[in-house]
Amino acid sequence: MKIVPSKPTSTARAAALLSLLTMAPLVFTGCNNTGKAAATPANFTTGINNHYLDHPECLLTDTRFPFETSDPEKTKQLDTLVKNLLLEKSVETSIHVSRYTVAPAGTRYAPRFCYGHREVTSINSFTPVAVANGFKETTITYSYTMKEVPVWAESHDVQAAFPAMARATTSQATDTITLAQSPVGWQVPD
Repeated sequence: MKIVPSKPTSTARAAALLSLLTMAPLVFTGCNNTGKAAATPANFTTGINNHYLDHPECLLTDTRFPFETSDPEKTKQLDTLVKNLLLEKSVETSIHVSRYTVAPAGTRYAPRFCYGHREVTSINSFTPVAVANGFKETTITYSYTMKEVPVWAESHDVQAAFPAMARATTSQATDTITLAQSPVGWQVPD
């Protein structure tokens, strides 16, 4: 007895063609160009925003309280935090030194007095992805605004005393950052 293969039906041909068409984009794009690892503005935005959630912007990165100074510029800056009830001040007139301690209202922000975190508003450009330090990396130029800015950081006297903070909190700013590709997406290398 001879077995003759049957001809595929039009339904079977349509199903085969449909599966071929749905698999074609995966074959031509490759596995690394999909999902969180793709070099796309959306993935870069996610990586940068995740980084800055854990890295807020702060006024004082290397100051411990109580803090003493005779520097007129530093005194002017810290006096604005006194005016906003975040610090308390005493003056040692004999040695011309001002001593600052954290006020009760300032304990939430001391000792660094962080004033928010960056949130990307747009990816302006990025360099071609290249291997550096064993990882695929790119340098991103992005625009951002500050989120979760406390009321004291919006006061005119604090903004006048800390112009870099004023620029960061009152307008859209631009910066660059390097991101590295990882299995869970794009991240700022440590």
